[in-house]
Amino acid sequence: MNRHEILLRPVAREEEARFKALLDAHHYLGAVAKIGHTIWYVATWQGQWLALLVMGAAAWKCAARDRWIGWNRRYQYDRLHLIGNNTRFLILPGAPVPNLASRVLALLERRVSADWQGHFGHPLWLLETFVDPRRFQGTCYRAANWLPVGESRGFRRTRAGYSNRPHTPKRVFVRALIADARARLCAPSLDPRSHQGAPTMLLTADHMRSLPQYFADVPDPRRGQGRRHPLPAALGMAAGAVL
Repeated sequence: MNRHEILLRPVAREEEARFKALLDAHHYLGAVAKIGHTIWYVATWQGQWLALLVMGAAAWKCAARDRWIGWNRRYQYDRLHLIGNNTRFLILPGAPVPNLASRVLALLERRVSADWQGHFGHPLWLLETFVDPRRFQGTCYRAANWLPVGESRGFRRTRAGYSNRPHTPKRVFVRALIADARARLCAPSLDPRSHQGAPTMLLTADHMRSLPQYFADVPDPRRGQGRRHPLPAALGMAAGAVL
C-alpha cells in the first residue's frame, strides 16, 4: 500500500454516528462528546476507514507538560488554546497497514493547525496526549517523533472540577508544530493574531493583595460623605478585574 494513498480528513456530519459507534465498540475509553474546540478525524484508504482520531482542547492542568514548556503560570491560561490534545486514537480492526499509526500521526501533524485556524480562528503550536502505561507504551507516538515529558499526577477532570483522588498516572507526550514553540509559549507577550479573545493571566492571592499598594499614593477626589471603601482597594479590585 502506497503511504501517499492514505488520507486523513475531518469526519463529515453524516458520518458522526458511525464514528461514535466505532469508538464505543473498539476503544477502551469509548466515544467522547464533541464539545467546544474538537475535531474528529478519520484516516482512509480507497474509501476504507483505517483509523480514528479525536483532537480537543488542552488539559487545563498538566505539571509535566508545563515544566517542559517552562512558561510562567501567570500567562499559561492565555496560551492553552494554542495546544491541542489528542484525546482518542484508534486503529480499526482489519487494517493491516505497516506503520499505520505513525503515518496517521504524521498526516495529523501536517494539517491540524490549519484546520484549527479554519474552525476556531487560531493555529496550534503544540500537541499533547496521555498514554495509559497499563495498556500501551506510546510506541507509535515515539515513532512519530513525539517527546515523552513525564507522567501526570493521575487526577482527572470531572463535572465538579478535578477528582480529589489520584488515579493511574499517564505518560505525557508532546509534539511541537512550530520550531520555536516553547520559546513563543513562554514569551512575555503574544502576537495579537494568536490571541483568543481578550488576553488573560492568572493572579495569585499575593498578587491580588499587593494591588492596592500600587494605588496608595493616588489622591482621593471623592467627598467624605458616602465614601464606603478606600480608594486603593477600589482601584485594586478594578485593576484585578481588567487583568
